[in-house]
Amino acid sequence: MLLSLMIFVPLLGMIAVLLLPRESEELVKRVTLLFTLIPLALAVYLFISYDRSTAGTQYVANVPWIEAFNIQYHIGIDGLSVTLLLLTALLGPICVIASWRNIEKGIKAYMALFLLLETGMLGFFAALDLFLFYVFFELTLLPMYFLIGVWGGPRREYAAIKFFLYTLFGSVLMLVAMIAVYLNSGDPGARTFDIPTLIALASTAGHALNDLNFQIWVFIGFFIGFAVKVPIFPFHTWLPDAHVEAPTAISVILAGILLKMGTYGLVRINMAMFPQGLDHFTNGVGFWGNSLALLGFINIVYGSFCALAQTDFKKLVAYSSIGHMGFVILGLAARNDSGITGAILQMFNHGVISAMLFLLVGVLYDRAHHREINGFGGLGSRMPVYTGITTLAFMASLGLPGLSGFVGEALSLLGAYDKFKMLTILSTIGIVVGAAYFLWTLQRVFLGTLNPKYEELPEINGREILTLVPLGILTIVLGVWPNFAIDMFRESVTNLINLL
Repeated sequence: MLLSLMIFVPLLGMIAVLLLPRESEELVKRVTLLFTLIPLALAVYLFISYDRSTAGTQYVANVPWIEAFNIQYHIGIDGLSVTLLLLTALLGPICVIASWRNIEKGIKAYMALFLLLETGMLGFFAALDLFLFYVFFELTLLPMYFLIGVWGGPRREYAAIKFFLYTLFGSVLMLVAMIAVYLNSGDPGARTFDIPTLIALASTAGHALNDLNFQIWVFIGFFIGFAVKVPIFPFHTWLPDAHVEAPTAISVILAGILLKMGTYGLVRINMAMFPQGLDHFTNGVGFWGNSLALLGFINIVYGSFCALAQTDFKKLVAYSSIGHMGFVILGLAARNDSGITGAILQMFNHGVISAMLFLLVGVLYDRAHHREINGFGGLGSRMPVYTGITTLAFMASLGLPGLSGFVGEALSLLGAYDKFKMLTILSTIGIVVGAAYFLWTLQRVFLGTLNPKYEELPEINGREILTLVPLGILTIVLGVWPNFAIDMFRESVTNLINLL
């Protein structure tokens, strides 16, 4: 009941917002904020009360939904999902506050769509029925399309259509793979979409889901669907356009949550349900044997060098996300305790850090009305508080020890080194290049002589600081005490390794 309430409270909020008068813009914002704070309170309670000593799902609800096809409303949480639910619920009110003064048209529609988007994201991380999982996955597509296409920048229609088509392409392949899994799950009348049941059947010798060739093909179908979301090269080209054109708060959701939906799907479906398919692409022979690790390496190096070449502040952060998500893929490909633990920790940490970075870019854009890195200079003397917070986010993202970005990357590389020594060594190029583009950006924007155009540029205000402080605290806490998150999913990682 508690988990269902957390998922559907934003949907009730959307209905409440739609019933409010269009002219009551302040009331719309306050009601939206209230309906995002409730899931945050529930997520904090679930996080605190979660039993860390077991890998089993907790707060389970399982009732028939579409009985003709044995589709259930089956939800629950484990250590991985409860961590990402907390991140999703945290970013909800932060994004509403960030949108408070930045969204000037269609506020009622914007807030309603944002609440619908939050329901989709929360439901996705809690779903334990494959059909329900897919429904929530698709539910995020439509509101995100309109949030970019209506409230975005000058090329918003192009970016929104590109995002929609890429995601839809991956979703269609996922749908085909999902139907194949359902049809092979048993005889008519015994077929199921239940994820825990499917995982057990896929590990049963002689069952159709346990067939190697079948697992390889459905693994590819699901993998491409999730790879578009991550995004993994070469399915990444929608991301920079979407980030550049999206409003600040929507960029935060894109980087903080939607990218994690891809990697979460890889863990929950590809790794747990198709271990033989995973083995083929991570431990096989010939060209495909190390292909997943190779894709992670390409993401790291390609994303880092692309970020280095950018002069648009927001596009630089977008490409850096592609690079950092490569560490998640590399850690998952290792299939060992260090690698998977590092990958999951990096998912959470990157969500926090990237959210900070996009919020900070939005603060500067709201004042200067451009994002050209070379057009600034010397802002450190004019905006010292903003400079300090940005420096913290930069240092965390480049992996400075003592901040959260370091631990996840280090564990991912440690795990990957056991299996992919050369790829892991070469992947450290991304860390060096990451340090280069962040430090170079810091120099060009904040150091040196103050650009006369910005002598009256106002300092970051209290509302903007309010959105950044919780993320900054998490960045420091998880850098010093990573067990705060690791303890939550330690047993789930052990259970996944046993499945593999």
